[in-house]
Amino acid sequence: MDLVHPPPPPPPPTNPTTAVTPSTANITTSPTTGTTSSSTITTPPTTPSRYENQKRRDWNTFCQYLRNHRPPLNLTLCSGAHVLEFLRYLDQFGKTKVHNQTCPFFGLPNPPAPCPCPLRQAWGSLDALIGRLRAAYEEHGGRPEANPFGARAVRIYLREVRDFQAKARGVSYEKKRKRPKQKVTTSTVTVTPPPLVPDHHQSAPNNHLQ
Repeated sequence: MDLVHPPPPPPPPTNPTTAVTPSTANITTSPTTGTTSSSTITTPPTTPSRYENQKRRDWNTFCQYLRNHRPPLNLTLCSGAHVLEFLRYLDQFGKTKVHNQTCPFFGLPNPPAPCPCPLRQAWGSLDALIGRLRAAYEEHGGRPEANPFGARAVRIYLREVRDFQAKARGVSYEKKRKRPKQKVTTSTVTVTPPPLVPDHHQSAPNNHLQ
């Protein structure tokens, strides 16, 4: 009589969605759709610097001045003379007291009393303004050789404003020279080795031929 052996038990079912292999350890698989999703890293937008914000405001102010000009001016036809008109127009919004030559406080950096001298734009503010507008002009497609903010007449005007305000206010606008860095010198020390002492235990060489 033959013995009937029971069939071997079936292997336990495996869930393909929970199996993890070394190559898919960082991938998440959806159990229903089987699609793979990956996380993306978003970088925050960069904030414009203070210089860029001020340059944009100055450029908008100058363009508004051209539109309000009588007659209106086109940017492509703008010259150094128009830039000088713009700078003189800004003087009415200045906050720097510039004494006239007939004022008794002419040349005093700290006047002891108020005077009727007009307020003007400080030379430092005008110089920085021209630098920003010069850069903005080229950023908006203007040619460097036709840049009205770099015209010779504008440079001469800024130099005259600097010299006159320096005399009227008794303020020097000379740039401070940077002090040269002091070089650290290392002193060299010469070390003399001690004299060699002959070893008495070593036998003297035999100069006699045998």
